Amino acid sequence: MPDVFRPCDIKSVEKAAEVLLDGGVVAFPTETSYGLGASVKRLQALERIYEIKHRARSKPLLVLVPDISHLESLAAEIPAVAFTLIERFWPGPLTLIFRAKPGLSRPLCASTGKIGVRISSHPCARTLLRLIGHPVTATSANMSGAQSAATAEEVARALKDPAPDMILDGGRVPGAPPSTILDVSVNPPRLLRVGVIDSEDIPVLHERGPA
Repeated sequence: MPDVFRPCDIKSVEKAAEVLLDGGVVAFPTETSYGLGASVKRLQALERIYEIKHRARSKPLLVLVPDISHLESLAAEIPAVAFTLIERFWPGPLTLIFRAKPGLSRPLCASTGKIGVRISSHPCARTLLRLIGHPVTATSANMSGAQSAATAEEVARALKDPAPDMILDGGRVPGAPPSTILDVSVNPPRLLRVGVIDSEDIPVLHERGPA
């Protein structure tokens, strides 16, 4: 049984960072829903995410980064349009899809050759990432295909067999809609999922090239 309902105070978040660094899996609040965190450096923990969510291994796991400097360890290329989007929307619920850097663990990319990244605006998630010092997964903490979890209690009820090692309780979060996903590995960028950020609020989707 996971150590549930630990509040997002500094001692609990420090403990969660230790669990992640030791190869564990932690559920934590983000600005959209609760996410399942595993260190990108712990392959066994990444594989456990699929077991906990009952998720198809053909689906990649998006990640959070502590700050923009960590993009270079994940993305093979960071196009200029990405910097424009990052300046406007990060930290926040916009996941950007990049061409993946060669050598990344398969769970992060599956067979897509791409990786999804964002910086969370939730203070608990940001503190956790700062303490870890490298990217962590943030796929939604629910059974695959089910509704996203908006509370720690919902995470604990949904994920039991197996369960995450720890759940940080940051209170209720919106739960839905999820982050908006935009593929910047193609030109022009392609909207893959409409979430919190509406497509009308993303100028690069409406720019027209020269006639």
